[in-house]
Amino acid sequence: MPSAFWSQMRVVLAADIGARYNPQMPAVSASPSAVERNERLRFLLITIAAAASMLLTASLGFWQLRRADQKLAYQAQLDARAALPALDGASLLQPMGEAERASLQHRQVVLRGEWLPAYTVYLDNRQMQARPGFYVLTPLRLLGEAAPGQPQTVLVQRGWAPRNFEDRLTLPDVQTPAGTVQVQGRVAGQPARLFELPTPAGTPGVSRIRQNLDTDSYAQETGQALAALTVVQTGPSSDGLLRDWSVVGSGVEKHYGYAFQWFGLCSLIAILYVWFQIVRRVLRRRRHAGTTARG
Repeated sequence: MPSAFWSQMRVVLAADIGARYNPQMPAVSASPSAVERNERLRFLLITIAAAASMLLTASLGFWQLRRADQKLAYQAQLDARAALPALDGASLLQPMGEAERASLQHRQVVLRGEWLPAYTVYLDNRQMQARPGFYVLTPLRLLGEAAPGQPQTVLVQRGWAPRNFEDRLTLPDVQTPAGTVQVQGRVAGQPARLFELPTPAGTPGVSRIRQNLDTDSYAQETGQALAALTVVQTGPSSDGLLRDWSVVGSGVEKHYGYAFQWFGLCSLIAILYVWFQIVRRVLRRRRHAGTTARG
C-alpha cells in the first residue's frame, strides 16, 4: 500500500511539473481517486497545523490575562498596605522572618533618630527624571535604647543626586542635618542591584561610590548592626536630593498588550485558514462547475 501511494504521488508531481514548465509536453494523467486522496491529505495536515497554532496562541493569550489578574491582586495589596497607619522605627528592629519582612514592605513609616554621615554611600548609575546620578544612602540611628541583640540603625535611601561628569570621583554636595531628625518614607527591601563588573580593592573612591551595596558586608564594614529592611525617604526635595521615585506599580498594562497580540495572531490564523481552505475551495468548485456546464 505505501509503495502504491508514493507511485501515485510521483505521477501527480510529474504531471504538475510538466504542465507548469513545459506546456507542450503531454500531461501525465492521474486517477481522480489519487488526486482526491492527496487533496484530502493536504487539507487534513493544514487543518491540524492551523488548529494547533490557534490553540497555542489562544492559550498564551489567556495565560497573559491570568498574569494580569495576579498583578491586579498584587497592586490592590500594595494600595492596601500604603493606606495603613504609618509604622514607627521600632517595628523594623524586631526579629522577623521572610514572610513578615515581605508583609511590611511598602508600608508607610516614620523614623526619629540621628544621621551617621560618615557611613554615607553613593550608588552609581541610578537615574531619576531621565538623568544619571547617584542614589544616596545614609544609616539613621534611631532614638531610644536597643534591646540586647537587636539592631538600632536603619539604612535610609535618602534620594538622588546628579554626578559630576568632569570628575567621576567627585561626590555630590549633599547636606546631612545634625541632631535629631524625623524621616518619613516607605519600607523597602534591599537596594536594587545593577550589573556589576569586579572592582579591584583599593580603587580610589570605591568605599563611597559603589555600583551595588551588600548590606551584610556593609554592616560588617561600618560596625553598625542594621535592620533587615531599608526605608525609602519620601517627601519634597531637600538636602540637595531629589525624591521623585518611580511609582511602585504592578505593570498590568503590558500583560494586556501581550494578550491582545496573542489573540490577534490567533484570529489572523483563523481568518487565513477560513479564506484559503474553505472560501477559496468553494469558489473554485463553483467556477469549475460553471465551466463544465458551459462546456
